Amino acid sequence: MLWDRGFADPIELPGKNLITLRDAALYITKLPKAEHDTEEWRAAMQALLLVVEHGGPTIFARIGIMRALNPNVVREFTSSRKDTHWGQRKLKRDRK
Repeated sequence: MLWDRGFADPIELPGKNLITLRDAALYITKLPKAEHDTEEWRAAMQALLLVVEHGGPTIFARIGIMRALNPNVVREFTSSRKDTHWGQRKLKRDRK
């Protein structure tokens, strides 16, 4: 088992950073039972165990933990934030 593998980017928490998979597992086990038993944390634990047992990428465990830490955040795509590159240049024929 590969509990000492580190995350590519540590998960920053108030007062503590989760650097390795073992840190994440210890953090999850110390949660209050009501929070520990939520669907989000169960999914995070499952992702963590799959990464450790099967040697998968640590990003899967990181995503599970981040989603459990931020359960009500829904990312939405807004086209107004996307800048287009073709609106900035003019064709040679249009320059004067």
